[in-house]
Amino acid sequence: MCAPTAGQACAKAALALSFGNNFARVKQMRDEYDSRRKFLWKAFNDMGLPCFEPKGAFYCFPSVKSTGLTAEEFCERVLVEKKVAIIPGTAFGKSGEYNFRACYAVSMQKLKIAVERIKEFLASLNK
Repeated sequence: MCAPTAGQACAKAALALSFGNNFARVKQMRDEYDSRRKFLWKAFNDMGLPCFEPKGAFYCFPSVKSTGLTAEEFCERVLVEKKVAIIPGTAFGKSGEYNFRACYAVSMQKLKIAVERIKEFLASLNK
């Protein structure tokens, strides 16, 4: 349901030991992940792969239903044809049959490359 209070207190203490009272670096990284999240979420929606905005993870979970491919077909073809690794939603249950999971815990540069390659793949489907 939520992170245990004791675990949160321990994490806070560990961060304080690592960073003292200066959490500027932690805030900087949080802001960086937020930028990546917004970038990837918007990119998928702009490509026509509907995706809800993630609020507490490092992953987007867009739908590929509009492509006519299953998640497995889509992910395998993107991997083979465009060298982008994404995970079929079915790895997380039957309800993910037309979704895939994309992680944004990588550099913005890598995300931009992946987005361009997925756009190219989608364009090739429409030819």
